[in-house]
Amino acid sequence: MWVRYYAEGVKSDLFPIDLADSEATVALGHELGKAAKAGETIALVGDLGAGKTTLCQGLMSALGYEGEVTSPTFSLVQEYLGGQLEVFHFDFYRVNDEHELLDLGWDDYIDRKGLILVEWPQLFPELLPADTSWIHLHHLEIGRRAESYLIPRK
Repeated sequence: MWVRYYAEGVKSDLFPIDLADSEATVALGHELGKAAKAGETIALVGDLGAGKTTLCQGLMSALGYEGEVTSPTFSLVQEYLGGQLEVFHFDFYRVNDEHELLDLGWDDYIDRKGLILVEWPQLFPELLPADTSWIHLHHLEIGRRAESYLIPRK
């Protein structure tokens, strides 16, 4: 079930949106960052090169973070502590099982009530909070499309 939705403060008509280039993806991230709140989790779904990390760069910029924002593919998590919110950016792509995430301190990060960004969340959706906002980025012939949806819990 697809629902046009995102956090309070962002118009529901923001999604779906076609993004012509990386600058448009950063701009969307910036809009999302302006509405982000402590304790939220945003799941970013998309193939390699779909723009997940680029979206995070815009989001982090809106939160006042001035450092480099990179994909945590090899470190599994990047902590960004220099902006308006603590942000914990995860990448589940190289995680072998949920125990690896739990050993990394997943529950502790959730309890810290920062903003959590997760790339490749579909690999371990059962670990995400029920109110997670899901954003799917996918390639178009020219550019990308971003859609937002909720995954109903059983």
